[in-house]
Amino acid sequence: MAFLLLGLALLALKFAEIGPVAQWSWWVVLAPFGLAVAWWAYADSTGLTQRRAIAKMDKRKAERRQRDMEALGLGIQRDKRTRRAPAASAASTRPATPRPAAAPSPAPAPPSRFEDEPVATRRDPEL
Repeated sequence: MAFLLLGLALLALKFAEIGPVAQWSWWVVLAPFGLAVAWWAYADSTGLTQRRAIAKMDKRKAERRQRDMEALGLGIQRDKRTRRAPAASAASTRPATPRPAAAPSPAPAPPSRFEDEPVATRRDPEL
């Protein structure tokens, strides 16, 4: 883009015959346009243009997500504070003694004889 702007400025100065540019060769005045074409060809062939476009879209997506989260009241800053606050308060009030071992879990209930049947086909043995 800089080459294009430079070329336009030199072209305007050449046509208006302002300053030393009026005496320059047309090749010198038009050279920035050739450099702009060469730069665009290089940028497109190496994928630079595409990487910049993807980075710009990712940035816009992150900003949109942040804005939407804030609008919902689920802001990242608020979320970080709420996660840190209980941990910090628990750490400051917790005694230095080790935790007791966890209680063993109760044994699972025996399987029902009706577990394999769908609900609609179960029959009450009492009837």
